[in-house]
Amino acid sequence: MKIKKYILYVLLGGLSSCSYLDIVPDNIATIDNAFVSRNMAEKFLFTCYSYLPGHDNLGTDPAFLGGDECWYYSTSNVPFNIARGNQNVVDPYNNYWDGRSQAEPLFRGIRDCNIFLEKIHEVPDIDDFEKHKWMAEVNFLKAYFHFYLLRMYGPIPIMDENLPITSGTDAVKVERQHVDTCFNYIVNLLDKAAADLPEEIELEAIEAGRITKPIAKAVKAKVLIYAASPLFNGNKDYTGYVGNSGEQLFDPQYSVEKWERAAEACKEAIELSHATGHELFYWQPNQPDISEQTIAKMHIRNSVTEEWNREIIWSNTNSMTSFTQWASQARLVPEPTANIQSLLAPTMRMAELFYTENGVPITEDKTWDYAGRFQLRTATPEEKYLIKEGYQTVALHFQRETRFYASLAFDGAIWYGQGRFNDDDPFYVQAKMGQNAARKAVAYYSVTGYWPKKLVNFNNPVSLGVSYAAEAYPWPEIRLADLYLLYAEALNETNGPGPEPLKWINLVRERASLKTVEESWSAYSKTPGKYQNQNGLREIIHQERMIEMAFEGQRFWDLRRWKKAEQVMNSPIRGWTTEEEEATGYYQVQTLFNQAFQKRDYFWPIREQSLIENEKLIQSPGW
Repeated sequence: MKIKKYILYVLLGGLSSCSYLDIVPDNIATIDNAFVSRNMAEKFLFTCYSYLPGHDNLGTDPAFLGGDECWYYSTSNVPFNIARGNQNVVDPYNNYWDGRSQAEPLFRGIRDCNIFLEKIHEVPDIDDFEKHKWMAEVNFLKAYFHFYLLRMYGPIPIMDENLPITSGTDAVKVERQHVDTCFNYIVNLLDKAAADLPEEIELEAIEAGRITKPIAKAVKAKVLIYAASPLFNGNKDYTGYVGNSGEQLFDPQYSVEKWERAAEACKEAIELSHATGHELFYWQPNQPDISEQTIAKMHIRNSVTEEWNREIIWSNTNSMTSFTQWASQARLVPEPTANIQSLLAPTMRMAELFYTENGVPITEDKTWDYAGRFQLRTATPEEKYLIKEGYQTVALHFQRETRFYASLAFDGAIWYGQGRFNDDDPFYVQAKMGQNAARKAVAYYSVTGYWPKKLVNFNNPVSLGVSYAAEAYPWPEIRLADLYLLYAEALNETNGPGPEPLKWINLVRERASLKTVEESWSAYSKTPGKYQNQNGLREIIHQERMIEMAFEGQRFWDLRRWKKAEQVMNSPIRGWTTEEEEATGYYQVQTLFNQAFQKRDYFWPIREQSLIENEKLIQSPGW
């Protein structure tokens, strides 16, 4: 494949500060000076890393507040305006194309990667092994930046090399490439990177978070899953979507071979991850006499929040999660504690998503009273490790699966940890008006009555009158459970249901204390044979994935690649009536917003000014 050479080769007036390893490069006058020594080149390497999009700022990552997973009380949040249908072409929200509206300039990041790859050969005091390792890391970053843009904008220009500064104006006007060309380019770059990446980090004290071969293989698997998914594979909605040269940008013909390629990449990534010691996380408590229910919940919470645990394949050290934890922590003591913002509010849609304790959806479980889910009920001693004994809440919160209680907090929910490690005397949430977790002022409260407990490190102490200090952890970009479910999805799309896709789903379910898919559906579902046909198993896999990966930045993108966003996100956003003091008033469902999603919303618009400056660019469909 012949790749056109794009992007103007310009002088870098000053290197960006690099949060990646807390190293701030010097203010270097020219690119040549950046490569006069190994140390200077390493600073430029960290500059390339610094463009990795972060997840700890709710204003920069649309996956937190740009969809339907969590809601917010103020329109001041940038991606929340995307969730409310206010995306625009004049100055698009979270504009990663241009680096505007609280977004990293990813094309500038690609430019810096190209500069590094061109200039690293001029460094006099670096050995070949380290040089090729650094080049592999930068090739990975270059591929990932292209993928991030592709996922957001659809067909994009491929920026393989920088052009000389003497290039004419017309030479730097880029065009969108066919979406399959973009995917193939990214995969080829990842393969190139993987060849020279180490399988594990040896110098963890100074290199933790750097890219390894398992990371490259896992990202390749995810990229190919996207390429095979309905948004990009045989999407007839874009039959008339052509580039500046008249080329069709999407192939309207579905290809099962794309799923086969994705399945093979998932298998390779899983095998390498296993070989390098990655495994599903199981918590080993230091405290005595911890209940089975609490241990099971902590398997889930700590698979995300325990830094460098062996389930996490890629930890993004550009995202050290302090703010996310402040936003997710419910107030558990009478007086507001400094730093607890308590504003990231899961929607009722998420509360209803999780299975019953029998491992099937609440709408399918023939033993669970779906119609009576909003009726008040009082917790008994049998639920003491899940819901405060004697506390009145709704039936929706009873007899649910472990991941429901591990991932969500609600009025009456047990909140283990945060300084209380006695399993018989934990914190619990009191969320009605006037209680600890309720709104105390005009800001910083949950508008739905739910909190994403899964994102909070249980070691963060909560004490009356003491500032809340979050024990930060690097964001888990890819966990092994993520790969297992992607592999199951690819296998089902390739060959349909059978023992092999079920094997990988059941490994994830086992950690969540659930029976196998076969046992649960056969015994409890109104559609007991659902898992035995491809469409039924597809639906199971999708819901399993949305449950397991809840609040980890996956749902926003999964709903898009599955082309489900236009169905799921055209319905009301709901929560509890949180301004009420009594249970009878509090537990009334209120509609917070009537969400609407159009076909054009699958891809970001390009800013109008960018189209004026480059007439070869084509606007995203519908914009």
